[in-house]
Amino acid sequence: MANESIKRVAFIGLGVMGHPMAGHLARAGLAVTVFNRTAAKAESWVARYGGRRAATPREAVLDADMAISCVGNDGDLRDVALGPNGILSGLGPGAIYADHSTVSADIARELYQTAREAGLNFLDAPVSGGQSGAENGALSIMVGGDAEAFGAARAVMAHYGRAVAHMGGPGDGQLTKMVNQIAIAGLVQALAEAMNFAVRSKLDADRVIGVISKGAAGSWQLDNRAATMVEGKFDFGFAVDWMRKDLQICLDEARRNGAALPVTALVEQLYGRLQEKGFGRLDSSSLIKLLIE
Repeated sequence: MANESIKRVAFIGLGVMGHPMAGHLARAGLAVTVFNRTAAKAESWVARYGGRRAATPREAVLDADMAISCVGNDGDLRDVALGPNGILSGLGPGAIYADHSTVSADIARELYQTAREAGLNFLDAPVSGGQSGAENGALSIMVGGDAEAFGAARAVMAHYGRAVAHMGGPGDGQLTKMVNQIAIAGLVQALAEAMNFAVRSKLDADRVIGVISKGAAGSWQLDNRAATMVEGKFDFGFAVDWMRKDLQICLDEARRNGAALPVTALVEQLYGRLQEKGFGRLDSSSLIKLLIE
């Protein structure tokens, strides 16, 4: 399937990430049909961007050249992809199905094989960049699957992805996302400790951030979350609940491949403490709350 032949897209899952991602496709002139389990979100999307709302994932993808999903976890993905009214039951032969959820590599490989047996193409394509990246069309997208399907789908993903990279075979996109989450987990905890230390030392946090951001400590997390940590603002798009789920996926995979993840294991437990305190819906940068309270 050539890039230019992808004109009709079905987008399944309109959460804080999927809603703006699907919006970029509509703005780009693609014919977009959407499905969301909470119908009101799909109605709101259609009111804003046009397109069409479907009653089931199967109905959404019936005439689609490409289906895209962005849901919460393995169970959610299994429901929308493999259920009796799921995506794979409605896509026509040769169509492409790309999933942007963060899930296990196992289910990615399962969907790849099921799709192949049905004459379809499947790409596991998790994203990084958070709600702001989705809204600004600046996500990083790491893709596993066949190179030919990736070549056809890349131009579609580029409408909301600043970096769209083919990482290898089925499941390799999800494995790359695990690398991403492992790196972030340690960074966020270190940043929380650093900012708490600065405040307890009675330093001017803004000045501290300004100077260390220009040196070896500089990072996206420092630039975007250090000041808000100090200010106690945790209303951004990536919740503790989701980050802990992602780290559990990483730890499960590490038990299989033998990788040692001592810091990741600790941070996963710290996110569990936040959940116990009722902070599961706060942004993942809220780790600092465990240090200041």
